[in-house]
Amino acid sequence: RLIIRNGNNVEAPPVYDSYEVEYLPIEGLLSTGRHFFVELTTDSSGAAAGMALRYEAFEQGHCYEPFVKYGNFTASNPRYSVGTTVEFSCDPGYTLEQGSTIIECVDPSDPQWNETEPACRAVCSGELTDAAGVVLSPNWPEAYGKGQDCIWGLHVEEDKRVMLDVRVLRLGAGDVLTFYDGDDLTARILGQYASARGRFKLYASTADVTVQFQSDPGAGTFAYRQGFVIHFSEVPRNDTCPELPDIANGWKTSSQPELLHGTVVTYHCYPGFQLAGTDLLMCHWDLTWSGDLPSCERVTSCRDPGDAEHSRRVVSSPKFPVGATVQYICDKGYVLAGAGTLTCHDRAAGGPKWSDRLPKCIPETYEPCHNPGVPAGGRQRPERRVEP
Repeated sequence: RLIIRNGNNVEAPPVYDSYEVEYLPIEGLLSTGRHFFVELTTDSSGAAAGMALRYEAFEQGHCYEPFVKYGNFTASNPRYSVGTTVEFSCDPGYTLEQGSTIIECVDPSDPQWNETEPACRAVCSGELTDAAGVVLSPNWPEAYGKGQDCIWGLHVEEDKRVMLDVRVLRLGAGDVLTFYDGDDLTARILGQYASARGRFKLYASTADVTVQFQSDPGAGTFAYRQGFVIHFSEVPRNDTCPELPDIANGWKTSSQPELLHGTVVTYHCYPGFQLAGTDLLMCHWDLTWSGDLPSCERVTSCRDPGDAEHSRRVVSSPKFPVGATVQYICDKGYVLAGAGTLTCHDRAAGGPKWSDRLPKCIPETYEPCHNPGVPAGGRQRPERRVEP
């Protein structure tokens, strides 16, 4: 229970009692003298959110210094004498509510502001047409409510497009934040998020973005600073991805001259070099490339020359660096056709290469002897028709 008494002791008359009124009046409380007595009592039923009070002393014959949380003001007189006017404004992402934008100190006999100070709140939904601004989750940095369905429209100059810088994103279970690349909920979805995530950026393809936030109606109590902070700004309109650079010891080809979304750029390496990374990069809808730039690295080994049928091989090094050898030994009944040993040689132009082609193991063959003929006055009695 919170009681604020208009005096300096417990016997002073109360000007506020939380048992009678839940909230302090938006315009605050004024003492009739130099004292307020604040009394706070708690029970053992559980933890509560707590309280925070701001107080201020001011001169007689003057109005007190105004205050607006999450906002600022300018005053025509820094001492706030009668006749002073004050104009309020909110921090980016907040909206003025429950009060006038301009108030004046009136009544010389009892100086007071003619209107209640306004409040700055992060509201659910809105249409924003500035070149840059901020979208905050409802009630930020306090907890947003259950079962909310908020929609913000962001609109910049027609010859520009929208860049979204999502600086804080901490959502409860069942809550969803969706970005649409257009001015309504039928537009293409730029991104949809349902959990916590680090800072990131999104780029729309048009001058309009629709932001929708839906909180779970059945969720529990939310924590302080759970929600989102989104900065947006207009950036030059561009329907193409940024130009990709050439890479050392290689070249690139493109599927079309203009780097529009859907364009594929393919990277290639010169002889003697091999690609490290992906060879294909695609221009996405948000006008970013699908991956990082690859590189061409010098080849320092030969490729596996392969196996020769009907043989076994002896390898000096399994990765076939320059200088490695591979010896081929044919199985019984087969003879080698070609070089029995291959050596990996480096070349000034191109990558390393084997010293010879892959040999073959072919079956052994036997040539028959020619018939010697029959001597004069003799005859022939061969044991076999064909002599090996």
